[in-house]
Amino acid sequence: MVPVIGITCHHDYSSNKLTVSKGYIHAVERCGGLPLLLPDVVSTDNVLGHCAVIDGLVLAGGVDVDPKFFGEQPTGTGEITPERDSYEITLVREFLTKDKPVLAICRGLQVLNICAGGDIYQDVNSQIERVIKHMQQAPKWYPTHNISLKRGSKLQKIIGKSSTYVNSFHHQAPRRIAPGFEATAWAEDGIIEAIESTNHSFVLGVQWHPEQMFFQSSDQQALLRAFIRAAAERKNANGNRTY
Repeated sequence: MVPVIGITCHHDYSSNKLTVSKGYIHAVERCGGLPLLLPDVVSTDNVLGHCAVIDGLVLAGGVDVDPKFFGEQPTGTGEITPERDSYEITLVREFLTKDKPVLAICRGLQVLNICAGGDIYQDVNSQIERVIKHMQQAPKWYPTHNISLKRGSKLQKIIGKSSTYVNSFHHQAPRRIAPGFEATAWAEDGIIEAIESTNHSFVLGVQWHPEQMFFQSSDQQALLRAFIRAAAERKNANGNRTY
């Protein structure tokens, strides 16, 4: 059986709907995973139930994270989704405990870093001098800036290069990296573009959107395929389930 990949959803309070970009679904399917959309349930038992039935987790992008989760008052933070924040933080901590694969994308990277004990810049444009443009107006699939990859990191080994170009849709970014994690990619202005766990088999966060670049970039295809492969290996190691 193929690995079941949970994908978190945006919580739109104005319409009382949960939404997700089809790019995540298409990328997971093309790489051999079975996509499963995850609503931000409130019950802890239901959150743990989600963890039990999925083999890998995609923490999708979205709006800002409530700064209360890293002990700050709001300064540069914009729209937040409190129920999604609480749900994802509980879910990620369970995934880390179980050592299940996680690919955290954009906002997802920030959630991953926060729930593991790190923090973020609420607004890079006001908190960091001389930043490059991180909120592109080009098509979503188009890479607009370069990043450098840490030699020997999991990310660098997956992509097989010392640098690559990525798209960019964020105004928040990792600041203090959580214990047990390391920064593994940087933009030219010094902003951290990727982190990965040093204690887990595959827990990796990227600040860009690989699912939007999937059909145009072999680098992003390699990243997503490596994640699905890790989920499949984790599933096989623990015995196939019947659905």
